Amino acid sequence: MPYSSNQILGIDIGGSGIKGSIVDVTNGALLCERHKILTPSNAKPEELAEVFKQVVDKFNYKGIVGCGFPAVVQNGVVKTAANISKKNIGVNINEVLSKVSDCNVLVFNDADAAGYASVSFGAAKEQKGVVLFLTIGTGIGSALIIDNKLVPNTEFGHIFMQNGLISEKYASDFIRQNQELSWDEWGERLNEFLLYIESIINPELIIIGGGVSKKMDKFQHKITIKTKFIPSVYLNNAGIVGAASLAAKKS
Repeated sequence: MPYSSNQILGIDIGGSGIKGSIVDVTNGALLCERHKILTPSNAKPEELAEVFKQVVDKFNYKGIVGCGFPAVVQNGVVKTAANISKKNIGVNINEVLSKVSDCNVLVFNDADAAGYASVSFGAAKEQKGVVLFLTIGTGIGSALIIDNKLVPNTEFGHIFMQNGLISEKYASDFIRQNQELSWDEWGERLNEFLLYIESIINPELIIIGGGVSKKMDKFQHKITIKTKFIPSVYLNNAGIVGAASLAAKKS
């Protein structure tokens, strides 16, 4: 089907899945059911690119594509690789994905993309001051928003906590599943992380995205931070919406 200039394909590359949908970037709505394919186990650039192409082809799409990527991305170049192959570091992922899909692909840090959805259409749109958007899944991604402006490539999921552990190695959803923690046990760990972050940046609002955003009722009672704490209105689709919207803005 032909797509209008306001209908942009957003794709979210995560540590466990690569998912996409067509987004109306005027209002943030998904215009069709999202398509998801499991992320290749070793997640090298060429393998990620092949799955990315499959998602693009599913929608018979040509044009601008916004893509969230689980790494620091500066001017299209991957700078880190926590939950994907280290072979991605130094790769111009804009060029790789554009070439394989024959589309104009713009790649952003995945948490920044999700946070941008909240700034554009969600709870952060009217919120002044400091907002922290966290995506909690395979790792912990972060987007820092100050007076509705996105500060790109923060990595609060990689800070060392007071217990000496890296935050996402202690409190991600992957760790909850891998260590078979109960929701209460994991909620206590997440609370430790949030208390630590709260003491550093003193936000007015913390928004939770990623897979656990659909399960807030299971752990919210363990969260003792003073900061207002809510799920993303887009739940696990925030990365898709934000990537498409950022691509529309930057293109």
